[in-house]
Amino acid sequence: MADRSLRGIRLGAQSLQSEEGVVFHERAQHLYTCTVCGRDTNLTFAADAEVPPAWECRTCGAEALRRVGDGTATVDHSGDKTPRSHWDMLLERRTLPELEELLEERLAYVRARRGAGEDVTLDKISA
Repeated sequence: MADRSLRGIRLGAQSLQSEEGVVFHERAQHLYTCTVCGRDTNLTFAADAEVPPAWECRTCGAEALRRVGDGTATVDHSGDKTPRSHWDMLLERRTLPELEELLEERLAYVRARRGAGEDVTLDKISA
């Protein structure tokens, strides 16, 4: 009898759970407008959730601001960090003379392994 109850059902393709007795949380819709392409995006959040003032635009990836009445929400970017490159982080740990010394040591090691065919200088590398 148990094998008859599953006859005709594709296992894994359909859920056997129902939504009977499930109480959904209250929801609220919020409208976001992109600052670049002007596209409106309607997002659903829980009613008691803290709604972010900005969201990433689904179309162009720019910043979309939440619509509040006739205007948009303001976002404070004063605390945002500027991205640092690998070079910036390296210069925080070493000075230029130290880096030149390390480069010369490494070039000497590479030349010794290769047999020192050509003399490579810093002028050729930076050009």
